Amino acid sequence: MNNFLFVAAENDAIPNCKAGGMGDVVRDVPRQIAEKGDSAHVVVPSYGRLHQNGRLTTTLHVDLRGIRYAAELYEVPPKKEFQNIHHYVIHHPEIEAGGIAHIYHDDPEEPFFTDFIKYAIFCTAVAEAIRVNAFGQLNVVHLHDWHSSLLLFHRAYSRDYSSLQNIRFVYSIHNLAIQGIRPFEDNYSSLQHWFPEISIDYEGLKDPRYQDCINLMAVGIRFADAVHTVSPSYREDVMKPSSPPEFIGGEGLERDLQKANKEGRLFGILNGCNYKNINIESKGQIYRNTVKAIFKWLQEESKKYKADFLAHTGEKIMQYVGNRPKFIASSVARLTEQKFYFFKRSPEAFEEILQRLKPVDGIFILLGTGAPEYEKLFRELSYKHQNFIFTNGQSESLIDSMYLESDLYFMPSLFEPCGISQMLAMRNGTPCLVHHTGGLKDTVEHMKTGFSFDGKTFDEKITDMLAAFDLALDVYQNDPTTWKKIKANAKRKRFTWKKSVDRYYENLYQL
Repeated sequence: MNNFLFVAAENDAIPNCKAGGMGDVVRDVPRQIAEKGDSAHVVVPSYGRLHQNGRLTTTLHVDLRGIRYAAELYEVPPKKEFQNIHHYVIHHPEIEAGGIAHIYHDDPEEPFFTDFIKYAIFCTAVAEAIRVNAFGQLNVVHLHDWHSSLLLFHRAYSRDYSSLQNIRFVYSIHNLAIQGIRPFEDNYSSLQHWFPEISIDYEGLKDPRYQDCINLMAVGIRFADAVHTVSPSYREDVMKPSSPPEFIGGEGLERDLQKANKEGRLFGILNGCNYKNINIESKGQIYRNTVKAIFKWLQEESKKYKADFLAHTGEKIMQYVGNRPKFIASSVARLTEQKFYFFKRSPEAFEEILQRLKPVDGIFILLGTGAPEYEKLFRELSYKHQNFIFTNGQSESLIDSMYLESDLYFMPSLFEPCGISQMLAMRNGTPCLVHHTGGLKDTVEHMKTGFSFDGKTFDEKITDMLAAFDLALDVYQNDPTTWKKIKANAKRKRFTWKKSVDRYYENLYQL
């Protein structure tokens, strides 16, 4: 039996520990490993809350800032029990919950200031837990994004953790754009301040653009035994320099990725999608679930500042309870530049989409929270357009209803490492309209399982996006045979974790 450890910032196998697609991956891959008869351990930070229903297994003593720290390792109950899978959290008072999904901090003046601190404590405690065999003898440690890459720093430079060199380390890139860049020194949240006993290898650790900073995403790429992008096309994209907004590629790390590729360490393997034991909402519940979510949010103190808007959304959705529209276009995503840059820069293009929905008695439903400027934009558009419903919150039952009951799922991501939303929509037989980039072009085939748009310039992309939307509406209205075929093709597609994890074993894990 092989023994695996997954180290990440999110894990949707335990309650209230997900902000994005990483949480899905860290939930699903260990389940597939367990099905193979191997053992998986998953550890995430407690964020001051996730340890409360757990069982203390050990106290870990580590040196940080020249001080002896004591962090606690708890085994915690998952949402659903699976044999040979164990879930843990690391608790320490300085590993705080952030404002984003009660996980990440958003420090606008010094990006990653608070997050670097909590993940420095977390990674060092995990290194100690590995050293003392808290997870047993490990064959593979699988790290996810920059939050876990300090384990590779310890493996390379800490005398206390040189034993980690005997274990295979794999590093998955979920979002290359978020890199965890912090100063080497002269800052409370700096490498030298937290690890004063370790000599800094400036050349080996520096960011390609900010020479006085460590880049933790680069640490993962440079020091892992295998580096993994979450789709084959994203692997190709990130080895090219970015030229925004037309193309988002390596984001300054393309040379590191080219080197990893040349060394045979870079692999592009598509994420999977869960097709078993999934929550199925009943048909016809989308408006009821919207209203339920709105009433719930109205009672939350943190939502008081947008109570007027939530009431406006509730009033708008009520008209559709008894008079349902004939066509629903929808999107579910965090409101960020990655997901909705096209609409932020060209809101008139989104308004044109809303106009084109009117002749087919169509509406557009968008669900999400995120950057204040994006929330403001979509609130203003909702007040302005009767057929745009912006549900400014998070509700799993409503999200499930949207995937199930939409006629067209819209995913205009500026870039997309893999994407899970398009797979979840396709799982329900909902065609998707996507930007032809990254994992989206690996999963959606134009006029076969959905629709896609592209272009060499920003203006060409906008023009092609509107043309693709017109095409989708035309097929829906005037060619029902083709529409049904596209829906059936989308529903038949299977992006299984079995297929993905088989490739993990062969290429990443080399077992």
